[in-house]
Amino acid sequence: MLNKNYYNPDILNTLSNLSNDEVFTPPKVVNYMLDNLPSSIWSNSEAKFLDPVSKSGVFLREITKRLNAGLKKKIPNQQKRINHIFLKQIYGVAITELTALISRRTLYYTKNPKNKFSVCNKFNDSKGNVFFKKIEHNWNSNGLCNYCGASKIVYDRGESFESHAYEFIHNKKLFNSMKFDVIVGNPPYQLNDGGHGSSAKPIYHLFVEQAKKLEPRYLSMIIPSRWFSGGKGLDEFRKSMLEDKRTTKIVDYFDSTECFPNVDISGGVCYFLWEKNRKDDCEVISIQQGKSSSLKRPMLEKDSQTFIRFNQAVKIFRKVKKLSEDSFQNIVSERRPFALDTNLKVKTKKFNGAIKCYAYPKNGYLKLSDIEKNKSWVDKYKVFTAKAYGERGSFPYLVTSKPYLGEKNSCCTETYLVVGPFKNKSQSKNAQSYMKTKFFRFFVLLKKNTQNAARGVYSLVPNQDFSDDWSDEKLQNKYKLSSEDISFIDSMIRPME
Repeated sequence: MLNKNYYNPDILNTLSNLSNDEVFTPPKVVNYMLDNLPSSIWSNSEAKFLDPVSKSGVFLREITKRLNAGLKKKIPNQQKRINHIFLKQIYGVAITELTALISRRTLYYTKNPKNKFSVCNKFNDSKGNVFFKKIEHNWNSNGLCNYCGASKIVYDRGESFESHAYEFIHNKKLFNSMKFDVIVGNPPYQLNDGGHGSSAKPIYHLFVEQAKKLEPRYLSMIIPSRWFSGGKGLDEFRKSMLEDKRTTKIVDYFDSTECFPNVDISGGVCYFLWEKNRKDDCEVISIQQGKSSSLKRPMLEKDSQTFIRFNQAVKIFRKVKKLSEDSFQNIVSERRPFALDTNLKVKTKKFNGAIKCYAYPKNGYLKLSDIEKNKSWVDKYKVFTAKAYGERGSFPYLVTSKPYLGEKNSCCTETYLVVGPFKNKSQSKNAQSYMKTKFFRFFVLLKKNTQNAARGVYSLVPNQDFSDDWSDEKLQNKYKLSSEDISFIDSMIRPME
């Protein structure tokens, strides 16, 4: 007999908290995602649903609750209805053996859906329709997994340890020819790739790509927003997502804690709706500090080559692009402008023939012969700007660190990028003044989703004539910004002294 407490909210909330894993998706966010699906799907007894990355089972549980309500008229007997839903409509692939048990406990009210405590009394095995199979990575000659890029050094560690070889992206024959109407979930975000320090390889895009290959009617996943600007292994994924007119809704949280309480994910998080049989502009919903703005627009603005995540920024971007100016990126160097590593040991005292070197944690001196690249820049005026700058908390942001005037006879380590070089000191100072404006840093923010501030984050910034100095007032007049535009920039960017 069906346990009548199964749909008691207190019982369900207890079940969803069986694990305190911070990557579990809050039920309210799950329901926001499910709200985007057509209401008719909840009364469709033939529709099949898949969570390919089940952790707590919360996605499948909330889907079951909706189907249970939507199928009452079609299948009046509650036990028959629940049996039908669990046997024919709800499927999950757990990411670990533990999350498989948790998901089954959440969904069936027992870790073993075959036993008498299960709310479904028709299962013939202990897995139900929540599967987990421990599989191994497929290593290539470079020591990386052919499917997910995991490092053999890190993850080839024996049977007693979790392999993180997720079945959904490793087993290409999973489910064979079974078709799903809806695929939803919150995939793992990254794997340690064995690189320097905290180096990590994003893998969430692999789950999105594999889900699309199954050709569901609807696909919705919650993933980091860093893909908006591409990045490590994400450039092709970004391009395909932004060019795919079937992505019809994106809900973007700039601050991840507004979606996942107490979880700080650099660059924020977003969830999206992809519809197989629809092609349209995307409804973009931006959420900041509890406020949301919505705008239906192309994923790719003309000449942007990236996704502009703030709706209020779109019309500002369009005003600036009317002038068809070159990009500031063209005068920004690539990383390691002088081929000097961050950990380079510089002399602390000036010596005869010394070159001043801007370095971290302290500036110093070195010889001209130590410089292997762009030696011609040494004796020219330029501007140095940090290659990385991170902030947390609420707006307004600085976005970039304070730029330094690079005098003649100077260079820098990998910590900085070079802007310029310029013909004279006046031009370099004018470029420096431009980089301090809110306008400049606002356009950097449109591309900068993490602390990394490599050359590419300057691609949307318009270049200027540096025979003159620049202020926010001059820029506002030049681009005919409205008071509303100015107020929005002021709300996002704080002054730089």
